[in-house]
Amino acid sequence: METADITRPADALTFRVGTRSDVPELVALIESAYRGEASKAGWTTEADLLDGQRTDPEGVAAVIDAENSRLLTVERDGELVACCQVERRGEHAYFGMFAVRPALQGAGLGKVIIAEAERFAWAEWGAREMHMTVISAREELIAWYERRGYSRTGQMSPFPYGDERFGVPRRADLQFELLVKSLVKPLV
Repeated sequence: METADITRPADALTFRVGTRSDVPELVALIESAYRGEASKAGWTTEADLLDGQRTDPEGVAAVIDAENSRLLTVERDGELVACCQVERRGEHAYFGMFAVRPALQGAGLGKVIIAEAERFAWAEWGAREMHMTVISAREELIAWYERRGYSRTGQMSPFPYGDERFGVPRRADLQFELLVKSLVKPLV
């Protein structure tokens, strides 16, 4: 089993915008971070809440192809270790499709990646806020985002029950909560 190397500096990471040729590897990464037995090696698993898929090649390709969306890929030594979606939505940006290889979770990569996504949204689009939706039952994950400066809004949206592209729910009470963070101009 791969172990996290927390001694590696953040500058050993390479960020780039994903392309269509990345789709198979990105789908595998996202699936491994959220669903099935492999996801249980990390702490972001949704395997206790949802069965089925987290995404599919068409969904990842749609994010890559969308005019106002970027799927940032994160590599270490040429190997894909994480990704996230950043999408321009007017004056704010949306953060989603965030995945870190399960064996590397808990090593500080997430903090670096979300900070880069925020910097990207500000620099590329002048976004003043970052929005995201998180399954409200994911209290530990929401607490992690709160430590990064995100606030719970109490604004809920329904889980897409019956649309297996987003998974097969194991509970009847799933919903998404909107989290928001104000972005400020970086000092650097």
